[in-house]
Formats: sequence, C-alpha cells, structure tokens
Amino acid sequence: MNIIILGAGQVGGTLAENLVREENDITLVDTNVEALKDLQSRLDIRTVVGSASHPNILQQAGAENADMLIAVTNSDEANLAACQIAYALFHTPTKIARIRAQQYLNHQELLFESGIFSVDVPISPEQLVTDYIKRLIEYPGALQVLDFADGKVQLVAVRPYFGGVLVGKSIAEAKDYFPSFNFKVAAIYRGNRSIPLSGETLIEIGDEVFFIAARQYIKEIMASLRRIDSPYKRIMIAGGGNIGYRLAKSLENDYQVKLVDHNAMRTKQIAQALHKTIVLQGDASDRELLLNENVEHTDVFCALTNDEEVNIMSSMQAKRLGVRHVMALITRTAYIDLIEGGDIDTAISPQHATIGRILTYIRRGDIVNVHSLRRGAAEAIEIIAHGDENTSKVIGRKISEIKLPKGTNIGAIVRGSRVIIPDDETIITTDDHVVLFLVDKRYLEDVELLFQVSVTFI
Repeated sequence: MNIIILGAGQVGGTLAENLVREENDITLVDTNVEALKDLQSRLDIRTVVGSASHPNILQQAGAENADMLIAVTNSDEANLAACQIAYALFHTPTKIARIRAQQYLNHQELLFESGIFSVDVPISPEQLVTDYIKRLIEYPGALQVLDFADGKVQLVAVRPYFGGVLVGKSIAEAKDYFPSFNFKVAAIYRGNRSIPLSGETLIEIGDEVFFIAARQYIKEIMASLRRIDSPYKRIMIAGGGNIGYRLAKSLENDYQVKLVDHNAMRTKQIAQALHKTIVLQGDASDRELLLNENVEHTDVFCALTNDEEVNIMSSMQAKRLGVRHVMALITRTAYIDLIEGGDIDTAISPQHATIGRILTYIRRGDIVNVHSLRRGAAEAIEIIAHGDENTSKVIGRKISEIKLPKGTNIGAIVRGSRVIIPDDETIITTDDHVVLFLVDKRYLEDVELLFQVSVTFI
C-alpha cells in the first residue's frame, strides 16, 4: 500500500515504523529536517520537507498515486486542509486526520459525515486516551482493557498476585474453575517474553496474563487471578488540558474527582464547566499540596499534563505518599519501558492508542478492530468471516482444522448477540466476528490471507 504520512512527530514516526515493517511504501512529510533525517536513517521510507497542506508538497509526496493519506501534524487546520486538497486535486481514496479540538468533534456529523470536509476518518487521540483510562479505572488491577464487537467481548491483561485462586493452577484447571461460563487465556508473558500455551501451562505470580471473555464475566475472572481490589472511588487528575478535562467530565458523576492545574485561567474555565469535580490551582508535584488534599486516601492518580517529566515526577511523588494506583501520560516509548511497573503502575501512550485506531482502517479485508499491544510487537484484531465453505478457508471448518500462523489463536467468536469462547471443535460460520490474538504481528498478513474470500465469491 502506498501511504503518505503528514507529520513526523511521535505519532507519525511510530506509525511509519509500524507500517514500514509490513512492506508498505511510506512517504513522510514534515517541516522538521532533523526529525525526517533521523527517521530516514532508521527506516526504509521516503521523506519530503515542506508544509503538509501545500499542494506542491503533496504532489511531491506522490498524492496522485497514494492509496491513503494520514494527516497527524500538530495542527488540526493543517490536517483538514491537507485532506481537502488531497481529495480535490489528487483524488486520494482514503484520508485520515487527527483532530484534537473538541469544537470540531462536537459537529462531527455535519463537518465530516456530510462531506463538508473531505476526511474519511477523523481521529481524536484525546478521546481515545480518555476512554482507555476510564476502562482501567472501571477495572481495578487491570493492565489493559480492550473492547471488541461493540463491547460484547473484552480482552484484559492482568498480573496475578498472591491470593488469586488460579495462581499456580494450569490453564486447563483454570477453565474448570468456572463451570457456569467460559473464558480463554490468549497469551501469557513471562519475563517479558511470550510462552507457548497448552492445557498444562501454569499461571504464575508475576506473569502478564491476557484473557478474553464476555464483558459481564471479566471482573469475576480478574478476582480469581489476584486479590480482590475494592472499586476505585477517589480520583485525582493532574493537568487540565483536553485529556484531563474530558476524563474529569466523564468520571465526576460516578467518582469523587479532584483536578489540579497550574494555570489560573484554565482552572477557572474548568470549574465553571464541571459540576461535581473539585478544581484546584497549583503544582501537582508539590508535596504540600498533595498532603493538604489527603492524597494518601486517593485511589487513582492520573498525571495527564503536556509535560511528561512533570507527569513522571508527580506520579512518583503521589505513589510514595500512598496512592493505590498511579498512571502517567508518556509520549516517549523509551520512557515507558523504563518506568512502568515501578513507582508508576501504568504508563499511558497516546500514540499507541492512536495507531491502533488508524491501523483498523489500513488492514486489508474485513478487519473492523485493531489494538496494538506490547509496544506494537503484538496485536489483537477483530475480523468478519465472509464467504462460504467453497470460497473461504475458515468458514465451515473446525478451529482444529484451520492452519493459524505461529503464536496466533482465536480467543472469541461473536455470532449475532451471542459470545462464543471457542474450543478445537467450534466451527466458524458466515458473518462471525472472530477475535484473534497475535503474539507476533509479523504474521498478520498470513491471517489476512487466511480470511480472504476467493474471487469466485460474489
């Protein structure tokens, strides 16, 4: 696929790195010469220096022959203009734009779906991150919570602890523990490496266990893997930017929320817009401020400022003062690997949330959901099975008869409103939504080919 990426920042650079591994032809456009040189020295990509919204630059980037344009510059207006120009002058088939301003998103149906702006897929990183954090707060102790099939199925990552009844049990024994419903262990990472799974594989303390089940059973399964965490009640948010504000707004009716921001004008605006959140002006890493606000009784501390060093410092301070769980918004992947699991429980990566959403529209076939996992090394996807027994390699066949790529397993099948956790005898039927976990995303193309319908299918 011939793809133009506008913007060589964290999202654009990480996206280029992900897509070039999958043998796409990538052209990256930015005004920052040094950023382009750095990426070109590491990746097999083409680069163009210039303004992303200028017609001559888009032409130089090859917009007339591009299959897709992805506009992820720091300017909403530049992203919108670039998509409009790519459509009007070069007839680029698919145009994706990162849109941050809520003012645009408030009128999404009129501006985008009606065609006023030629953006096929508007993406809001702030909203994606907000939704992601909210799911983590809803499931205390989860490392990740991912939705499939409109939320009917969830994939959850959790680290087992002492007290979990399934700790030390085999996967086969774990399944027998829940006679009234089913779930599946999709992957286990031990020592940061995926281990082969069988019925005899033991669940051990310190493992990172990915399991999949119908939404209504998730909390019960989590409680069996670790000591039961009481629900979160008190949330403190550091940073009153787009993400901090949206998160407070989405939580304030169900939790006791405090929000801290250093900007006096911004805190005043937020205080007027929110009804139940306590809004404070100050430095979220100020020990005295945190102590005065009884931070030791806080269940979750979310550091969501635009400065990741402030996020790291304030989160570490909060954790040492007694907060149960701390989360920090981190943009640099190298930082995430260093800090997560220490004083900081969860590092939130906005670029990985954004990339997962973008990948949904890049994947071939009928892939309707993509989640990038393990810093982009693994993937969980939802794909619709089309065709019939004569035109499909999966329909009408038992799971045991399907030649899945190495490290790939089918975690769930959604058939209408019914959630099926499959075994080797389960048969895939037409229009099933199949949720797969890929330990190694290099095999993604093999999965896509497996689910492709032959040319005889109409």
